[in-house]
Amino acid sequence: MKKLLTVFIIIALFASFVYMGGMDRVLEIICPFDYKLEISKGAATYNLDPYLVAAVVKTESNFDKTASSGVAHGLMQITDTTAEYIAERTDYDFDRRFEPGTNIMMGCYYLSYLKERFSDTDTALAAYNAGPATVDGWLKDARYSTNGKTLDIIPYKETKDYIVKIKLYKRIYERLYKIS
Repeated sequence: MKKLLTVFIIIALFASFVYMGGMDRVLEIICPFDYKLEISKGAATYNLDPYLVAAVVKTESNFDKTASSGVAHGLMQITDTTAEYIAERTDYDFDRRFEPGTNIMMGCYYLSYLKERFSDTDTALAAYNAGPATVDGWLKDARYSTNGKTLDIIPYKETKDYIVKIKLYKRIYERLYKIS
């Protein structure tokens, strides 16, 4: 009986997969690309890969402009402290930090800053997630970095998983969507 049920479930999953239009269609449902224009603009402004930015937005907020973790807000989950830092160095209005366009531009600015500061994308992403001061500490610790510039080991499981998710989503966005 269990084998029959398993076979039925596999057939049902295969039929729904085919009915939905294949794997790409399933991935489009799982990985929408909302705010494409805003992401493209932010990525172009700060010389970032738009697929990377889309992957960060997907990972941080799942494209929910009202997302809030308690300390971080918006599509790119920016803390008030980070938003203040960005507003002091740019013409972005701190009071508009929750608006999708401003939040994405601030997030792109910050990600670009971290990429420049740490020079390695994975290390910059670790800093986006765990904070630059935390990453500075890891880079000074020979258990986590052999050269003091890149991370060999990421001690926080959440941050390690965060980077894995972003890399996966980035590949999915590259496969599914064209950015002109």
